[in-house]
Amino acid sequence: MKNPTLCFKVPKRHGGKTLALVNRMKIVNGNLKVRSDEDFVYIPLNDQPPEATINTIKRQVASLEISTYSFHQRKKPQPSLIDLLGDKLAPHLLASLPHAMDVVGDIAIIELSHELSEYRKIIGEAILKANQNVRTVLAKAGAVSGTYRLREFTIIAGEPRTETVHKEYGCQYYIDISKVYFSPRLSQEHNRVANLVEEGETVADLFAGVGPFAIQIAKNHEKAKVYAIDLNPDAVEYLKRNIRLNKVVGKVRPILGDARHVVNEQLSGIADRVIMNLPEKAIDFLDAGTTALKPAGGTIHFYRFINASDSMENIKSEFTEMIEKLGGRVKKISSSRRVRETAPYEWQAVLDANIG
Repeated sequence: MKNPTLCFKVPKRHGGKTLALVNRMKIVNGNLKVRSDEDFVYIPLNDQPPEATINTIKRQVASLEISTYSFHQRKKPQPSLIDLLGDKLAPHLLASLPHAMDVVGDIAIIELSHELSEYRKIIGEAILKANQNVRTVLAKAGAVSGTYRLREFTIIAGEPRTETVHKEYGCQYYIDISKVYFSPRLSQEHNRVANLVEEGETVADLFAGVGPFAIQIAKNHEKAKVYAIDLNPDAVEYLKRNIRLNKVVGKVRPILGDARHVVNEQLSGIADRVIMNLPEKAIDFLDAGTTALKPAGGTIHFYRFINASDSMENIKSEFTEMIEKLGGRVKKISSSRRVRETAPYEWQAVLDANIG
């Protein structure tokens, strides 16, 4: 808190209008926060305004008063990556800096071009300075690959670890991103699907990972039951930890195994809703998806990758044809959309399909 500072005092109903006027006149002290109480708004000033300026404002806000008040200092904005690296990298290298990064818990993940690789340590340190919530910076060291969809990383700054706790829509997840697949860019999709689930549904999440779909569904719906399957033993161990962490024991049932085998052996005909978030291979598991649905049918959330030559209509047709070959029927595709960009001219897409 500072000593009393010169300010404009106006009734709350005129606060927005007055602030807009004085901002245009550039007489607001931008280092201090505008304050208010039950009745008035207090706008800090740089200096005593000229009488003509005060009269101009009073013609539009007659109830304006000159007063003094104690204001809080504004926090200085965090410097950007460009600000921090401007004197350390050549202009052509600054232009090559990644425009975005993923943040999982307190770990930042970036992809650096070959020409930036030798500067990775100073780039990593700059990311730590620019992001107070980040404790570790990782650089991608390869593509997502293998049965478990894992990626190699290089630690370039901060604490030498790959495990963290990620928060998303009121849920928390233990994650080791070197051992399990997880994308923070799917957070809105996790929430969207969870909000579509109706109370009392049984859901089969065929490729559950650490549980971002399954746990959010269970947290949002008191009577929902979710069978969460994954082939990766590490993912299932983290899933179990996350079930306990989020207090959904008994509502989410973790199962280690191949989705097709698990469905055929344990979960045939039990689900109102099936989640198939394995975009590179989900088409090969549609038999398991339809087998998991109740005899009366239900909803499948089907994910796949598409590129610029694909159209959503073609994806719908391919999906419908596959369902018919399996002896089912697509009653309705209620939604079809691109979820996120995964590479230049490549996206992850989803179909929400009602199967009869």
